[in-house]
Amino acid sequence: MKRRLIALGLSLALTLPLLAVRAGAAKPDVSAPSAILMEEATGEVLYEKNAHERLAPASVTKIMTLLLVMEALESGRIGWDDTVTASAAAAAKGGSQIYLEENEQLPLEEMLKSVVVSSANDCATALAEHIAGSESAFVQMMNERAAELGMTDTHFVNCTGLDDEPDAAEHLTTAYDIALMSRELLKHEEIKKYTTIWMDTVRNGEFGLSNTNKLVRFYDGTTGLKTGYTSAAGHCLSASAKRGGMELIAVVLHCDSSSHRFESAKALLNYGFANYALITPQPEEAIGAVPVRLGTQESVTPVLQTDAPVLVDKALAALAQSTVQLAEQVTAPVEQGQTLGMLTVKAGDQTLAEIPLVAPEPIPALTWWDVFLQMLKSIATGG
Repeated sequence: MKRRLIALGLSLALTLPLLAVRAGAAKPDVSAPSAILMEEATGEVLYEKNAHERLAPASVTKIMTLLLVMEALESGRIGWDDTVTASAAAAAKGGSQIYLEENEQLPLEEMLKSVVVSSANDCATALAEHIAGSESAFVQMMNERAAELGMTDTHFVNCTGLDDEPDAAEHLTTAYDIALMSRELLKHEEIKKYTTIWMDTVRNGEFGLSNTNKLVRFYDGTTGLKTGYTSAAGHCLSASAKRGGMELIAVVLHCDSSSHRFESAKALLNYGFANYALITPQPEEAIGAVPVRLGTQESVTPVLQTDAPVLVDKALAALAQSTVQLAEQVTAPVEQGQTLGMLTVKAGDQTLAEIPLVAPEPIPALTWWDVFLQMLKSIATGG
């Protein structure tokens, strides 16, 4: 039932959603030296272990490369129907590759697919050059985008993660920063068309691709994302999976074997899906109108300030109930976005979220002349 606040024009401040942590939940068994588990929609960190330690990421670097490719496609800077030409520098890249030859041309989609599925360093370099003109110019874009995303402990020196150049020791990031760029890449739903491929081909079926991320085949709900390995970086992985409307990102770095990186990532994902859920707070009945005193309209019906989901303890999600509190009235002028009440979501005595209810539009105050005319009208009608 709707409750009203007594105070006139009461200002209700935003209370950030509260994450209810299950007290008895066992922490995941993670052998990875550095790890993090993040929920994609909210950015909440559910588990971390040395998540801010700066380490070499190997080919997990390519998450940023792919992000810039997707953003260039979205902005129209490049097109899906582009043909990409391999330079001598791209063709000379070692490590994982599809063995591009200098001046070989492939459709952009095949280059992209080769990077995502098989971690092709030659294709990553060709795409970087296609966007920025040179790998060095593209790397500058990578570092600028990292700064925009708040990746404060990251510095890229190439677009591949290869550590065979003299400056490779400066190519560093963290599990937390990788989770940030992974979250940004996952906003581009089109990338999942490629990150969920298990096996495919390019060059008219002449060259086979097999996904380096084995979770794509063996973990239910996997949506991506990227593996990496060099002898210096160890076995690395940023894994994403979605179940029950919730998507999780698990990053593990510097693992001593490929199997350990996948087991650590699975342990993180299992922990997240077992213990947390997303809810989207909504009023259980229609929100009432708040009377407006001395305004150009008599009342205003507030709306939720945000419809963003809230991450909660999975056991509490089914028990969540919402109540609405509204100011008794408000005096004009009313500003758009002005707080007029609060939606509170609880499970028993546990507060899960408090979301302001705000004015959807401005309401000007009556002028002196408006008030005078209203008085005359009232006198004339005997009101």
